[in-house]
Amino acid sequence: MNFYIIDDDLSVTMILRRIVEEDMSNRVVGTSVSPKDALNELMLLDVDIVLVDLLMPELNGIALVEALGKTKPELKFIMISQVRDSELREDAYKAGIEFFIDKPINIIEVRTIVDRVKQSILMEQKLKKIQNLLGSSSESFTDLHSNHFNETKKKVRSILGFLGITSEAGSADILNICQVMIEQNISFNSINFDQHFALDPHEKKIIFQRVRRAIKKGMVNLANLCQDDFENELTMEYANTLYGYKDIHKEILFLQGKSSTGGKVSLKQFFDGLVMQANN
Repeated sequence: MNFYIIDDDLSVTMILRRIVEEDMSNRVVGTSVSPKDALNELMLLDVDIVLVDLLMPELNGIALVEALGKTKPELKFIMISQVRDSELREDAYKAGIEFFIDKPINIIEVRTIVDRVKQSILMEQKLKKIQNLLGSSSESFTDLHSNHFNETKKKVRSILGFLGITSEAGSADILNICQVMIEQNISFNSINFDQHFALDPHEKKIIFQRVRRAIKKGMVNLANLCQDDFENELTMEYANTLYGYKDIHKEILFLQGKSSTGGKVSLKQFFDGLVMQANN
């Protein structure tokens, strides 16, 4: 697949290019330190995936994504940033990006996210081929399938935003895992991490640590929301589905200083519940 990289830090561009082109099926067809120059070049080049920095002079990454999305809606965007501001990240997702890559650059994170976006493109291409082969009779089915897939991903991001963890380092890992579950229609325990993410045991351990920290932060935020508005139906639904009310209650008691330990998180319950909520 063809990639284009935009970052005003040339060293970051070089690092990303080296990681992307480790896979012989990937080709970086252009790079730029100027978002305005990149905007003009991308109108002419055959590109599948754009890696773009969030904060740049002249034109920020969100504005560039919005401008390109209007003229080349088929492009997929991965945003690079050292900023952890939740509102900015939410704006970026609304503009049309697929994932964030945090600075400083982590090789495993880049490989994993790039692979997930490539898989998403391949899925869309397969749907289009089916539609072309079967003719107009399959058009409504493929459109519905594609729309459902995209809406489910948006709902996952929305729930992470509600939990206040879109700016956490593990949020990209959570989105990656959810995407596999949605694509394959499988539960968390059915994921083959070696196959889907090409992780060795050490790398898997690091990712799980990041994910657990993010999910725990979500539990703390949700427990605080439950304290402030105990009768809010959405808050209580997420508390039960994602964590289990028993553990949320333990976390509330811990935050109130009435218990020495807080609630525990279950990766299985969180991911299965998150995908279930996103599919509703």
